[in-house]
Amino acid sequence: MPRPLIIVESPAKAKTIQKLLRGKVKVEASMGHVRDLPRSQLGVDEGDGFAPKYVTIRGKGETLKRLREQARKAGGVYLATDPDREGEAISWHLAQALGLDEDDPIRIEFHEVTREALQRALKNPRPIDDQLVEAQQARRILDRLVGYKLSPLLWRKVRRGLSAGRVQSAALRMICDREEAIRAFRPEHYWTVTAWLEDGLLARYWGSEGRRLALRRQEEVDRLLADLQGVDFEIQEIRKSRRQRRAPAAFTTSTLQQDAYRRLGFPVRKTMRVAQQLYEGLDLGDEGTVGLITYIRTDSARVAASAREQAVAYLERRFGARWVGEPAPVRQRPGTQGAHEAIRPTRVDRDPDAMTGLLNAEQAKLYRLIWDRFVASQMAPTETELTVVQLAAGQHVFRASGSVVVFEGFAAVYGPEARGVAEEGSRPEALAGAQGGRRLRAEQIKEQKHTTQPPPRYTEASLVKALEENGIGRPSTYAPIIETVLQRGYVVREERSLAPTDVGFRVVALLKEYFPDIVDPGFTAGLESQLDAVEEGRQGWQELLGEFYVPFRSTLERAEQEIGGMEIPDEVTDVPCERCGRPLVVKYSRYGRFLGCPGFPECRTTKPYLEAVGVRCPRCGKDMVVRRSRKGRRFYGCSGYPECDFVTWQRPVDRECAECGAFLVEMRNRAAGLYYACSREGCDYREFTPGEQEQ
Repeated sequence: MPRPLIIVESPAKAKTIQKLLRGKVKVEASMGHVRDLPRSQLGVDEGDGFAPKYVTIRGKGETLKRLREQARKAGGVYLATDPDREGEAISWHLAQALGLDEDDPIRIEFHEVTREALQRALKNPRPIDDQLVEAQQARRILDRLVGYKLSPLLWRKVRRGLSAGRVQSAALRMICDREEAIRAFRPEHYWTVTAWLEDGLLARYWGSEGRRLALRRQEEVDRLLADLQGVDFEIQEIRKSRRQRRAPAAFTTSTLQQDAYRRLGFPVRKTMRVAQQLYEGLDLGDEGTVGLITYIRTDSARVAASAREQAVAYLERRFGARWVGEPAPVRQRPGTQGAHEAIRPTRVDRDPDAMTGLLNAEQAKLYRLIWDRFVASQMAPTETELTVVQLAAGQHVFRASGSVVVFEGFAAVYGPEARGVAEEGSRPEALAGAQGGRRLRAEQIKEQKHTTQPPPRYTEASLVKALEENGIGRPSTYAPIIETVLQRGYVVREERSLAPTDVGFRVVALLKEYFPDIVDPGFTAGLESQLDAVEEGRQGWQELLGEFYVPFRSTLERAEQEIGGMEIPDEVTDVPCERCGRPLVVKYSRYGRFLGCPGFPECRTTKPYLEAVGVRCPRCGKDMVVRRSRKGRRFYGCSGYPECDFVTWQRPVDRECAECGAFLVEMRNRAAGLYYACSREGCDYREFTPGEQEQ
């Protein structure tokens, strides 16, 4: 009997499935999409119900020829592309290209690459889901209409090479709006007053005469300090309370991208690349090749009952029944599709330590993050005891507070959690020994001036979170959105943040004026909901396209007539070209800004863009600038290099050390958070922001 043929997208997944099913089937890879709209033309017939014209993707002819030959010899063909809209569309295109009847049970679906999941899928084949295909087709045509109609307008009116995608434009607007809020921000000053008391209590000013007050002026601080001269602090009240912190739910695509960025420093694209490897399967030695995690594109934190049972058995065996908790609550956002489980390990007994030597460094880090999060989501809450001591100093009220962990719960797996450390700097034993009515002497009282900070720029992690909260895009699109705005030069990475360029601002300004819907997050989210309705059979895909395209085409015609040329001039610098003497200009690439000669292509001189950080080198007095190491790591060095080779890995800030006068640098650790330290070797001066502590 001829063996059945299974077709998947990637060779890695094909290899894993072939080994798991032990040669009982033949597995081939389509290498992703095989057909698409043509690149050289619109490929959509606007007058015939938006009928798409699909062509074989260049270079895929040989792949299709091979698949046709294998299909003729096979004892049945199964299409096993990813279990989402895009995967369904790839299967539909394969069925069309291979001459398969899409109404036959030729589609199999699995959410993890394991032998058990594959065997279940082969027992339950189904026809291709037309509604899923139509939803993906509608998305593809929508994006094509916007891209191929709007981008040429930008080429003619602004600059060649620009593009305006349907989802990327809404994301770009969010980034530009945040930058405008930062520029419009007006900082305000405020003060904190801290008293170091005998017996180890650290108390901060809370208010006066029973009212909560903020110190906004230096005069208020001076009056307070004068009132405190020679006054003892009397303990008025001691409050103790127990708090529980529940474990977070298992990962969705967006929460995985966010946590991998924060904890591991992985850009979104890298997270998805490594996660794909873990999903498709890796060689585990004696165990063979197997997928380590479930499907990686999901917006649901739902966990299968069988996976819950595995986790409970593991926790009882390792920790005891006390550590098992109720599953973390699954909060579904409006628009959540919920078709897939959360991202979790396929077997919980494959703990990360057992994977040592079997995975590379990136795979091991991401697998540990996913495993820890899933196991923690099934554990009991962390319990802490919070102590708040209220003290009176005359008419003024101070408070000392801190907490200690009394039961680690899920933090034993998914930390870090403080262990017996007071949050506000008071020693735990001092809080535990506090007695009402006791009078304490202040050993030191110190004021500190602070400045309110503007809203932060988006990072990749916070942008993904905002996109999800606003209903823009879906799990499979977050990484491409970020890559697109970077590649087009609309946004650059500065530190770990996303900063819009002048080109990005101008494109958004033009779209806001003439195509407000395209850059409106609410409108974009509404289209996503309509695509969901197509998938669920509640709306026709042609109806959706018609509702969008008629007003869009009218606006496009008006914009063509009204918009004049607005060519964006390059930013000219005072750095001369070493070859031709012309002033270099600022250019943009996917890696950020650089300097280039305006005589390109005749003169191809380029130089790194040196971004000043606003402080002077402590050795020679020249500007400190941002530089990158050979491995791409950011550091800060003197602009006078090589004459002056002063460097620091930490970002300098425009604040002087109170002890030696050198500039301070930003430092961060898990216990203290953000603080400032002196840049001079041998000086131990540090400053802590409110709510952070000196260790």
